[in-house]
Amino acid sequence: MLGMIKHKFIDRSKETIIPLYKSLVKPHLEYCCQIWSPYYKKDIKLIEGVQRRATKLVAGMQELTYNDRLKKLSLQRFEGRRMRSDLIETFKIVNRKYDINPVLFFSAR
Repeated sequence: MLGMIKHKFIDRSKETIIPLYKSLVKPHLEYCCQIWSPYYKKDIKLIEGVQRRATKLVAGMQELTYNDRLKKLSLQRFEGRRMRSDLIETFKIVNRKYDINPVLFFSAR
């Protein structure tokens, strides 16, 4: 998807690239991340690399560091978003928002 965006869109402004990234690429990266939960550094690095390349597509961002590009484009690192979604799912299980017994997942100490 990211390659298609790179080759098919001439306009490389933030207003063009970021909505395309968020609607066409990001959902693929985050799909079921609570289930497959990448924790190997190599897997996280591969996924983060896709976002890294996407931020470089925006005109004028190529010379900035990855963290600076994320700040300017109002994006978060993949791992931070994954951690947030893990916490939300944990909250839902503990507070019985799902028909799942929390004792199967957690033990009180």
